[in-house]
Amino acid sequence: MGLVDHFNRKINYMRISITDRCNLRCVYCIPAEGVKNMAPRELLTYDEILRIVNVAAQRGVTSIRLTGGEPLVRKGLVEFVARLKAVPGIEDISLTTNGVLLKQYAKPLYEAGLRRINVSLDSMDPRKYAEITGGNELAAVWEGIEEAERAGFAPIKLNVVPLKDFNDDEIENFARLTFIKDFHVRFIEFMPIGSKEVWKQKSFISTVELKERIGKIGEMTPVMPNRRTGPAVNYR
Repeated sequence: MGLVDHFNRKINYMRISITDRCNLRCVYCIPAEGVKNMAPRELLTYDEILRIVNVAAQRGVTSIRLTGGEPLVRKGLVEFVARLKAVPGIEDISLTTNGVLLKQYAKPLYEAGLRRINVSLDSMDPRKYAEITGGNELAAVWEGIEEAERAGFAPIKLNVVPLKDFNDDEIENFARLTFIKDFHVRFIEFMPIGSKEVWKQKSFISTVELKERIGKIGEMTPVMPNRRTGPAVNYR
């Protein structure tokens, strides 16, 4: 028997956070005082995660997304992806990463069976990137994206959180990337998580404003049918 929620929607997708650790300190994600990481013994082992995935696959789950923290900081990830790919019924595996370690892992992950990848990237300006993330890793992220292209990942999705009067002058430039690269750019609304001091209503940019601004550089055509597995609406 498959999994169905209270709205009679079939559940075929599972998101798995394999670590709470991260090699960046994004201001809208981690509070200024930091966070206390779980002890390694408190995390599910890869064997334990695979037991859960096997049960879920028997109930109709076909798609897995690996997240963190930053999933690439956990040792043994490549081998785990290969084992995950071998689970009967699992058809799709994707991963969300900040891209800092992607150059090292893109090809091995692709060879292990990973086919879809999302890279969180809020600015293409080194100064702004450092201010958002607390790191100077922008060049490494772009090298990782280029290595992922060479490895065969397509499309590569870029997750962007636009903030008014900070990186909103880059919205059009991110959208223009889709003219020259096989990228899907995903603009994500700024949400009140992490530090309460960071989230401000005046920094919020609505999807209505985003569509108006992006529409000025080219006609936006809805991609139909939209996959209604989440709140996103897709345009070309």
